[in-house]
Amino acid sequence: MAQINWACLLLGSNIYPQENIAQALVELNKYLKIKGTSSSYWSKAVGSDGPDFINAAVLIESEKDLKFIEEKILAPIENKLGRIRTDDKNSPRTIDIDVIIYNDTLLDDSLFKYSHIAVPVAELLPDYLSKEGESLKSVAISLMREVPVWGKDSL
Repeated sequence: MAQINWACLLLGSNIYPQENIAQALVELNKYLKIKGTSSSYWSKAVGSDGPDFINAAVLIESEKDLKFIEEKILAPIENKLGRIRTDDKNSPRTIDIDVIIYNDTLLDDSLFKYSHIAVPVAELLPDYLSKEGESLKSVAISLMREVPVWGKDSL
């Protein structure tokens, strides 16, 4: 029996964000088992004056490994939805899909630094702990006081 891997993904968009987040979920569901989705959250763009973002977290399971998921599933979905990568890491985008946690391993330290990441992920994994032993829910509440995000309906 193959190993079942799990991951927490963060989806973000600020070009037709509601449509692109919804379409990304449809595409993800074709290749991965979706175990849960957070509500969607609006936030100001970080590092640019671009339009506001919508971000949402998604818990998935798959027999595929991380490299396969990123290269053969996530990147093609981003391409299909018109993601254009530029030298400006903060430029507007139709969709961005990042693996934040994979099999309990934190892949993106930004999880504990930015409310637009922490809040949706904390909705799904409130007890996930930082290196210092602080729960993600607690960190998300603190970050929200500094840089608020505002929720929308569940996806």
